[in-house]
Amino acid sequence: MKITDLKPEIVWKFFHQVTQVPRPSKKEGKMIKFLESFAQQYKIAIKKDATGNILMSKPATPGKENLPTVVLQSHMDMVCEKNNGTAHDFDKDPIETIVDGNWLHANGTTLGADNGIGVAAELALLASDDIEHGPIECLFTVDEETGLTGAKALEKGFMTGEILLNLDSEDEGEIFMGCAGGKDTQAVFHYESRDTNPNMQYFKIEVKGLNGGHSGGEIHKGLGNANKIMARYLYLLKNQADFHLCFIHGGNLRNAIAREAQATIGLYPEEKETARILLNHFTADIENELKHVDPNVQITMASVDRPDKYINDYDAEKLILALHACPHGVIGMSHDIEGLVETSTNLASVKMGDDNTIIVGTSQRSSIESCKNMIANQVASVFKLAGAHVTHGDGYPGWAPNPDSKILKVAQETYKRLFNKEPKIMAIHAGLECGLFLEKYPNLDMISFGPTLRDVHSPNERIQIDTVGLWWSHLLELLKSIPAK
Repeated sequence: MKITDLKPEIVWKFFHQVTQVPRPSKKEGKMIKFLESFAQQYKIAIKKDATGNILMSKPATPGKENLPTVVLQSHMDMVCEKNNGTAHDFDKDPIETIVDGNWLHANGTTLGADNGIGVAAELALLASDDIEHGPIECLFTVDEETGLTGAKALEKGFMTGEILLNLDSEDEGEIFMGCAGGKDTQAVFHYESRDTNPNMQYFKIEVKGLNGGHSGGEIHKGLGNANKIMARYLYLLKNQADFHLCFIHGGNLRNAIAREAQATIGLYPEEKETARILLNHFTADIENELKHVDPNVQITMASVDRPDKYINDYDAEKLILALHACPHGVIGMSHDIEGLVETSTNLASVKMGDDNTIIVGTSQRSSIESCKNMIANQVASVFKLAGAHVTHGDGYPGWAPNPDSKILKVAQETYKRLFNKEPKIMAIHAGLECGLFLEKYPNLDMISFGPTLRDVHSPNERIQIDTVGLWWSHLLELLKSIPAK
């Protein structure tokens, strides 16, 4: 079975088209052209702002003209992650999709259902002529995944709707009425390099096989973080052997839990066995710790050619100590909403620059602004103590829950009417663009809902096929049932 054989046909048809268009964050030019071409083909009113956000408008169907205007919103970019050994150029290549029972996933890459399925639903709605709805506006934002740039730059008056349906959630049957705010913290280490010792032997340590995942939506699972695992091993090795750290790299994106990490070290021949024995014991410990959430974790050690340079021992030790001390994971749970992560932090990436620098990327989230700033400052403190230069990003606000939301009540009622059961009303720890929309449009009444996705921001990303039909049915029933002004 292929993606184009799935039901509802019109949604999967457009999702397939979306997967054929390269759309990395900050490189949405091809997607913008695709959307403009779509609007021309279907004779849909369209406008674009200076940042690249697109708004398409469609008038009400007959008899629904007195309904309030509804904005449907998705982001057009996707997280680009792939497995080692997967030949894929996200700037050029389409996503190859695979139907696997009741799930759809990609071939060794992220699928981009976050948030391509939302984009597809909007296009399906705009292209259809047999769906009842009031006046609608479909907003497609740029660069949600690496900075919420599009939402931040959205100008007052660009859209006119009074109700906003965000289509960027990942659990069918759950309606979201709030989300966490976020902030990035970056640490830059400057180091002196030394010529490597020809009397040493050199080895590549790799941490791999981890699931990774979304640093908001999946932080509560206790998944392995490759950067933390690597730092733990190097810390233990420092206490048993004199080694030189030549190279270190781990993770990629600020909003993804690091799946892989690598380090190159130099060892004196007489200490090679010590390092191997330590690695075997350490690997057994990690496998035991992660057996329920990351059963495929691997930590390997292999000989490599001698590099030219290593990081001087003083700077390497400061880096290792800071990475080991840096908090990662859930910091606090909500006292308002049972089971909701309130505050967390992600040790996202460790990358070596070309100018004797090592850049460490982290991200913090919280549904309480003061706690978001607290954990960002705590992370900063660790790296400042190690002598790094630390900066914070602008961050983005949370979306405070509104239990009295009118659109929330309509969404609840229509869901129960369709499926004879109550939906779950939730807040989400992941960041959504809704908080930024409220800054420009303070009177917006908003909810977020979507089909079921799993392991987003990783090559294991997949979408549960039958939930798309349920979500689509709910969306159509909701649009039809919105009360008149």
